[in-house]
Amino acid sequence: MLVLLVEESKQMADPSYPCRVRTYQNHFLDSTRWDRFLPRRDDVLISTSYKSGTTWMQRIVSLLVFGSGPLPAPLSHLSPWVDARLSPLDRVLARLERQEHRRFVKSHLPLDALPYYPEVRYIWVARDTRDVFMSLWNHYHAMTEATYAALSAGDPVGGSFPRCPDTPRDFWQAWITRASFVWESDGWPWWSHHYHATSFWQHRRLPNLLAVHFNDLLADLAGQMRRVARFVGIDVAEEAWPALVAAARFDAMRGEAIREEAEGDRANQDLQGGASTFFFKGTNGRWRDVLSSADLLLYEQAAARLDLGLRSWLEGGSLAAGDPQAWDP
Repeated sequence: MLVLLVEESKQMADPSYPCRVRTYQNHFLDSTRWDRFLPRRDDVLISTSYKSGTTWMQRIVSLLVFGSGPLPAPLSHLSPWVDARLSPLDRVLARLERQEHRRFVKSHLPLDALPYYPEVRYIWVARDTRDVFMSLWNHYHAMTEATYAALSAGDPVGGSFPRCPDTPRDFWQAWITRASFVWESDGWPWWSHHYHATSFWQHRRLPNLLAVHFNDLLADLAGQMRRVARFVGIDVAEEAWPALVAAARFDAMRGEAIREEAEGDRANQDLQGGASTFFFKGTNGRWRDVLSSADLLLYEQAAARLDLGLRSWLEGGSLAAGDPQAWDP
């Protein structure tokens, strides 16, 4: 721990390293909770904006750590969302402190709101903005009354969490043009997918940062899982791979989450339908039947602010970016 803190202080003066300069506090997030997180040298930190494959990557890492058998605890307990405002922090930290296995935690913060430790492995999972939106819409419009009440309790940002608009297009027009934080340009009433992506993109060549794309997981799950295993330094016997990959497929993850829910895990109880709603489709392109040409013009205006390489990668993955080998650790 002392080594990590010394290294972090050295990085503050080095612009090539990430620097923690943003504080996120809203109905969902509290980035100051990381002040109490005590890292271990081999921790894995998984970050997405949201709806980009967070749980998918958590499940992949859990399979690498524990194998394809039953998990020793629900995935949400093994890999907690540290910056989630509503999860009691003392309980989260106590669970993490008791863990003797390779730890892997979840965040929805951009890199400039996270502490940076060179010995920690960071995995950033990204997805096309329009596909993120469709998945977020599915989540938002299924939120329960209890969830709205919990998010609004304590009045963290000056008001109740806004109700989901009546249609996806109504939500899209607000989400892609309004921001919840002054340094962002989109993402209301949540936070910006584009800002999150930009924060990681500019540091994508760090040796302890792995960029993974949702499309690449869909297209070559086995290959991407091997990338992750190499990156985190976990050796897997060749004969074990087929079972691991099978357990990481969408239907298997959905079944595992439903089983955990039946056994008392409440990780997805913020949604009507629980785990069945959370694991909805896992597919891309549904926005084509929902967003109009005027809606897509709003996307063009928002995406025009992105680095061209980042936009290409978000929209298609490593092959679309034209340099798939550049993403190997």
